[in-house]
Amino acid sequence: MATLKDIGLSAAINILSAFVFLVAFAILRLQPFNDRVYFPKWYLKGLRNSPRHAGAAVRKFVNLDYRSYVRFLNWMPAAMKMPEPELIDHAGLDSAVYLRIYFLGLKIFVPIAVLAFAVLVPVNWTNNYLEELYRGNPKLTYSDIDKLSISNIPSESHRFWAHLMMAYAITFWTCYILYKEYELIATMRLHFLASEQRRPDQFTVLVRNVPPDPDEPVSELVEHFFLVNHPDNYLTHQVVHNANTLASMIKKKKKLRNRLDYYELKYSRNQSKRPTTKTGFLGLWGEKVDAIEFYTVEIDKMSNEIEKERERTTNNPKSIMPAAFVSFKTRWGAAVCAQTQQTRNPTIWLTEWAPEPRDVYWQNLAIPFVSLTIRKLIMFVAFFFLTFFFMIPIAFVQSLANIEGIEKAAPFLKPVIELSFIKSFIQGFLPGIALKIFLIVLPAILMLMSKIEGYTAISSLERRSASRYYFFLLINVFLGSIIIGAAFEQLDTFLNLSANDIPKTIGVAIPMKATFFITYIMVDGWAGVAGEILRLKPLIIFHLKNSFLVRTERDREEAMDPGSLGFNEGEPQIQLYFLLGLVYAVVTPILLPFIVVFFGLAFLVYRHQIINVYNQEYESAAAFWPDVHARVITALIISQVLLMGLLSTKRAASSTPFLLALPVLTIFFYRYCKNRFEPTFKRYPLQEAMMKDTLERAREPNLNLKGYLQNAYIHPVFKGEDDDENYEITKEWEQGGLVPTKRQSRRNTPLPSKYSGSSSPSLPEVIQEQT
Repeated sequence: MATLKDIGLSAAINILSAFVFLVAFAILRLQPFNDRVYFPKWYLKGLRNSPRHAGAAVRKFVNLDYRSYVRFLNWMPAAMKMPEPELIDHAGLDSAVYLRIYFLGLKIFVPIAVLAFAVLVPVNWTNNYLEELYRGNPKLTYSDIDKLSISNIPSESHRFWAHLMMAYAITFWTCYILYKEYELIATMRLHFLASEQRRPDQFTVLVRNVPPDPDEPVSELVEHFFLVNHPDNYLTHQVVHNANTLASMIKKKKKLRNRLDYYELKYSRNQSKRPTTKTGFLGLWGEKVDAIEFYTVEIDKMSNEIEKERERTTNNPKSIMPAAFVSFKTRWGAAVCAQTQQTRNPTIWLTEWAPEPRDVYWQNLAIPFVSLTIRKLIMFVAFFFLTFFFMIPIAFVQSLANIEGIEKAAPFLKPVIELSFIKSFIQGFLPGIALKIFLIVLPAILMLMSKIEGYTAISSLERRSASRYYFFLLINVFLGSIIIGAAFEQLDTFLNLSANDIPKTIGVAIPMKATFFITYIMVDGWAGVAGEILRLKPLIIFHLKNSFLVRTERDREEAMDPGSLGFNEGEPQIQLYFLLGLVYAVVTPILLPFIVVFFGLAFLVYRHQIINVYNQEYESAAAFWPDVHARVITALIISQVLLMGLLSTKRAASSTPFLLALPVLTIFFYRYCKNRFEPTFKRYPLQEAMMKDTLERAREPNLNLKGYLQNAYIHPVFKGEDDDENYEITKEWEQGGLVPTKRQSRRNTPLPSKYSGSSSPSLPEVIQEQT
C-alpha cells in the first residue's frame, strides 16, 4: 500500500518531468528550425513566414538573441490574452467550447476542494479508528492518506452526517455550474449559427435509404420527390457515388506527382546530371531509368486509368448509392426537411442535417443502409470482448501496485524490491505509467470500429469513439482498477462475493485505491499534459520527414500539419478526472488538489495549442456538449451510489437513507436540462433560420445560391484540380413550367426541373415529347 512517502516520490518525479518538458518547450519553440512544429496553424493560414529565410547560416537554425531566452516563459500569459470571441473567430466554436470543459473542471472542483479541506479533512483526521484497529490486528496496514479518508471514521459514527451534507453540497454546486454552463454554451451556439457566414450545410440535408424504383434512376427519383413534397424550397441535389476505388487511384497519382516534382526540382538545381530511379518498390530495386521520364509516363498511365474509372463510376447505375445531398433555397426550407418525417414509412427517405463538406467522411457514404445495423451489431460484440479482455493488462497493472503479490510471484526479487527507493517507485509511479502505456493504442482501435459502423461525418465518428472510450475507461480503468486491486488484497472475500454485495464491496475498496489514482493523475494529468505542449513525437517526425521524405513544399505542409484536437481521445480522459474528483471528494479529499492542478495546467496548455498548433478539421458548432454534460451527470450519480454502498458497510443507518434522494434529484435535473437545452444542439430553430434568410435576401438579392451549392457536395474525386468555391453573382432564380418524368404517376409534377443540379439524360427526350 502506497504511503505519503511513495506519493511524495511520485509527485517529485512528475513535477520534475513536467518542469523539464515546459522548459524544453520554452527553449525549443524559440529555435527557427522548430518554428513550423510549434506554430503550424499560422503557417497553414498563411500568416507566418519561416525565420530561416534571412540572416547568417547559424541564425537560420539557432536563436542567438539572449533577450528572448530571458522571456522564455512569456508563452503562458500570451496564451491567456486572446479574448474568447476572438478565439472563436480564430479557431472555431468547437475549439473554444472544448477549452471550456477544462474551465468547467476548475469552476466545479476549486470550491469543492476548499470546502472539503475545511470540513472533511479535520473530521477524518481527528479520529483514531485505524490506530485502534491496528492495535487489535497488527497485520492490518494503513497509510497517512487513509487517516485523511472516510476509512478513519468508526462504524455508526455521527460524523458521517458531515459526509452526507458534503455530498449534498457537491451535488447542488455541480448541478448549478452545469446548468449555467449549458445555458451559456447553448447561447454561444445560437449566436455562432446566427452570425456565421453562409455555409453549404446550412441549406443541405442528407437523404438516405432512397427506395428503389423500376422506372427512374436515383437522381430523377430524388429530384421528383422533393419537387412534389417541398415545392417552394427545393433547389438542387447531388447523388452519392461509390467512388472509393477512384479515390485510392487519385491518392496514388498524387504520390507519383509528388515524386515527379521532387526530381524536377532536383534537376533544376543541378542540370549537369539527369536524376535516376529504379522501377521496383520505392525505387529500391529493379531497372535503373530516368526518373523524370519514368514518373511522367507513370502519371500519364494513371491519368488514363483515372479517367476510365471516373467515367465508369459516373455512368454505372450500380455505383450510385440510394442517398443524396439535397439543397434548398432557404435555411428555413432545409430545417423543415431535416427535422421532419418525409413519408408514412419511417424507414425510407430518411433525412438529417448534412455535415459541412469538410466534415463528410466520404468512404462511408458508399455503405448500403441495410448493412449499417449488421455492422453496428458486430462492432457491439467486438467492443464487448475488447472491454472484457482488457481486464488482463489492468490486472497486471494492479499487481505492480501490490508489493506482496510481486514477492510471492518472484521471491528472488524480494531483496531488491524491499529497498526504500525501489519500493516507493513501484508503488507510487510504475502503476500509473504502465496503465498510460496500455491505453495509448486504444483510441485508434475505437476510431476504426466507429468507421466500420458506417458514420458519415468525422464529427460523428469522433463522438461515437469518445462515447466508447469513456465507457471503456469507466469499466476498466475506474471500476476495473478498484475491483481487481481490492481482489488482489482480499482474494478470499472476492471468491465468495454475492452479486448483491457488489456496490458495498466497491464502496469499501474505493478509499483503498485512492493512492493508485493519485499516481495516475500525476503521470497522465501532470507530466502527460506538459508533454503535450512539448510535442516531442511530432517534433521528431517532422525533422525526420524534412530530412528524408520531404521533396516539395506540399510535402512540408503535410509533414507539419498537426491535425485536429482529437476529441475522441481527449474528452473521455477529461471525463475520467471529473469522475475521480466527484467520487473521491467525499471519500478521500486529499485527491482533489491533484485534480485541480490538472485542470489548471491543461487549460493553459491546450489554450496555447488551440491558438498556435491545432487546425480543426471541421466545425460542428459545439454539437458535442450534450455528451459532455451527460457524462458529468453520470459521474455524479456513480459517486452518489458508491457513497451509499460505502456508508452501508459503515452501518450508518441514520444517515444513509438521506442519500437516496440525491440520485433521484440528479436524474430529474438531467431530464430538465435535456428538455430545456438539448434541442438547441439537435435542431435548428425555424425562427432563427427565417431571420437569417430574410437578412441575407436583403443584403444579397442577386445571390446565385444554386451556383454556390451545386458543387459543394460533389465527391472530391470528381472535382478538378483547379476547382474552387468562388461563384459569381447572377440574376435571381427564375420560375417556369412542369417537371417531366418517365413515371406515369408523376407526369404533372409542379415546379421547374431546372433548379436541380443533377443532369438526367432522359429529360431532354421527355421535354421534346411534350412539345
